[in-house]
Amino acid sequence: MDQSTKAGIPLALCTLLLISLFLIYISSEKNPSVSITTSIAQKLHPSKSSSSMRNTSMYGDELDAALEGASMANKTVIIAIVNKAYTDGDKPMLDIFLDGFWLGEDTRSLTNHLLIVAVDQTAFERCKFLRLHCYKLKTDGGDLVGEKVYMSEEFIKMMWQRTRFLGDVLRRGYNFVFTDTDVLWLRNPFPKLALNENIDLQISVDQFNGNQWSEKNPINTGFYMIRSNNKTIALFDKWYGKRNKSPGKKEQDVLIELMKKGTFKRLGLRVRFLDTIYFSGFCQDSRDVKIVSTFHANCCRRIKAKVSDLTAVIHDWKRFNDPLSNKTMEFRWSNHSACLNSWIS
Repeated sequence: MDQSTKAGIPLALCTLLLISLFLIYISSEKNPSVSITTSIAQKLHPSKSSSSMRNTSMYGDELDAALEGASMANKTVIIAIVNKAYTDGDKPMLDIFLDGFWLGEDTRSLTNHLLIVAVDQTAFERCKFLRLHCYKLKTDGGDLVGEKVYMSEEFIKMMWQRTRFLGDVLRRGYNFVFTDTDVLWLRNPFPKLALNENIDLQISVDQFNGNQWSEKNPINTGFYMIRSNNKTIALFDKWYGKRNKSPGKKEQDVLIELMKKGTFKRLGLRVRFLDTIYFSGFCQDSRDVKIVSTFHANCCRRIKAKVSDLTAVIHDWKRFNDPLSNKTMEFRWSNHSACLNSWIS
């Protein structure tokens, strides 16, 4: 190779580099959000740079992945939200919740579609240890770790955080069944939930008045199924938008007010109120253990009381399913005495 050829190599390389930089500059001018440095990084390390960019929208990407991982074929997810108070202790609420899926009829496979949303690191780590679908919720700050006593300021704040998060799930195009972890799934509830796409919201009640379409039913947001569409997204936007104008009120109270003021009708929502014979609770026991699907520790103030009385429900359920038990005797649920006493202690 002669000297002129050797001298021309660095010049050619410099020329190629200048052309590359010029092309990158033109590209960045077309998309101002992409810097020259970022463009170079993408060219040199495409996998590394794309990962870095994903981190700028971590909330969206991680939630999308979690929802997709837990989703049924029809983009429906079962969602429960927990904090440390629900995952800590000798027999935490989360474990009792999962016991229901283990002991229930046709419920074990439903945990494949259960997404546990943790509001603190302890709850998240416990969820991962249990090998469930888990998502760590980013909150607005404040202490959401310990037990939030019913209607305390912290309890109300946590309920509104929950509402905002669930609205985001709807905006991502996912239908969901929201369930508190103090709800035992004794049977697969989906056969009792209408799969008609014309029904936007199916929600549990404390006391069923006999009419599944009556807005006079006292709703309970601890268990409901909702479809993602423009109407339900608008409902959540309006609902969450009321939080700062509703001091001292939990999200359920505000939703009841919206219903009473005709918001459901104005939005064109078709809402079904769930019969307590199938979707039962401590406020009103199911009348028939042979067909009940869920059992909610509602009308109860403290976690310790819920754990005690839900443990009794599990024992009732085992007794009912015991082939050696006396089937001629009338079945009765145990008294929910701990929850009754939680209001006076």
